Amino acid sequence: MFIFPCLYIASFFTAIYQLFNRKQEGILYFIVFALPIYITSLSIANMYGFSAIIPALQFCKELVILIALFSYLYKQNLQIRLQTTDWLVLSYFCYNLLYVLLPLGTYSIMEKLIALKGISFFPFVYFAGRFCKPNEINLNKWFHYLCILAILTGALLLFEIIPYVHFQTYTGYADFNSRFFNVEPAGHYGLTWTFESISGIKRFASFFSMPLEHAAATLISISVIAALATNKKNKIILQPFLVFSFLITLLSIFFAFSRAAFASYFLMIYVYLLITKNKAVLKLINWGIVFITLAILIWLNGDIYEVITSTIDFSDSSSVSHVLEWLAGIQSIGNHPLGLGLGYSGRISGSFGDNIGGENQLIIIGVQTGIITMLLYLAIYWQVLKNAFNLFIKSKSSKERKIGLMLVLLKIGIIIPLLTAEAETYLFISYLIWFFSGLLISIISIKQTYHKSIQSNEVRN
Repeated sequence: MFIFPCLYIASFFTAIYQLFNRKQEGILYFIVFALPIYITSLSIANMYGFSAIIPALQFCKELVILIALFSYLYKQNLQIRLQTTDWLVLSYFCYNLLYVLLPLGTYSIMEKLIALKGISFFPFVYFAGRFCKPNEINLNKWFHYLCILAILTGALLLFEIIPYVHFQTYTGYADFNSRFFNVEPAGHYGLTWTFESISGIKRFASFFSMPLEHAAATLISISVIAALATNKKNKIILQPFLVFSFLITLLSIFFAFSRAAFASYFLMIYVYLLITKNKAVLKLINWGIVFITLAILIWLNGDIYEVITSTIDFSDSSSVSHVLEWLAGIQSIGNHPLGLGLGYSGRISGSFGDNIGGENQLIIIGVQTGIITMLLYLAIYWQVLKNAFNLFIKSKSSKERKIGLMLVLLKIGIIIPLLTAEAETYLFISYLIWFFSGLLISIISIKQTYHKSIQSNEVRN
């Protein structure tokens, strides 16, 4: 069991060693191998009596990002040309930073800083990717590592499914949550309510922090598999390894039992077929959707029918709680368009039992720092999605097409989880997406600089 904290610490020191030896992909050793097991590692360390080092283990994730960012900036030989996305990310961070100093709310400076980190640390991850040299990142290698991660996730999942016992019951998960996050055990299984559905069916997290993060991580796997399987002519080349990885993602998405991620999973597949123009498969899926819809309306009954219909009409208690949280948050934003102040939605207020809004990343941001930051977040999101799509469509480089396709699918797939949860708290998903978003803009910036230099040389000649 102690292998998890050992692997976490080993990944941290591997990343630091790589970064200090000028290997820029060192940051990915931590993101890919440490962040998926972050909460599991901390829970086990706490269970074995190492609670004193938990704060240090928690700080490792920020430390790696900051070391990577400063090392990348230090090695920049060319003048940095900021893109539109860069300015938006900077504006978002600086605007939120003002709320630490403004005399809003009753929370202390330290509590405000923790809340700031919750909604505004991703700019550091983004700029780590932005100032990383793309030619030093072997996308094929890391995409294959992500597929291996999906397989390992499924392997542990099987050891949960067969005895029908959550892995978190052995890791000290409930005690860790109670001690460090003031979250008491809840639900029928002594963990939290997120580990079960409304009907009592168990939802499994494998080695992730919760089933919702497990389900969202599956979206990364499917986007990476799609990127690896698509050639320059948009033909699907399925190797046995990728087929096996895909089947494992089906296992994960089914037993994580997240309706938001489940919908996103198949939305991503549909969007993939659209943008790669696989008309034959797309036509087959369209007819499949028609058949499934008719089956639901005419033949299907029982638990599955109730899950589907209650999701659509928001009649089950889980959906109702989402709606109530959204309404409370929207009302707060309407009454206070510039926000109530840092900490009034999310982790800080939740630990005190006075959370306002929630169950939605945008609302959580808006309740704290207002409509402006919500719009900036949406603008950043759109810019990354647009640039990723353009790079995939227009580029002839295999590497550029891979990162473009992966981010297009991920950005579309993560929309529903963003609207139904505080998705930025899923550290593995958040860090990975923002790092590759920064890397994408870095690629585009280099291409623009190259084309401008060619044009200026042509003018001189």
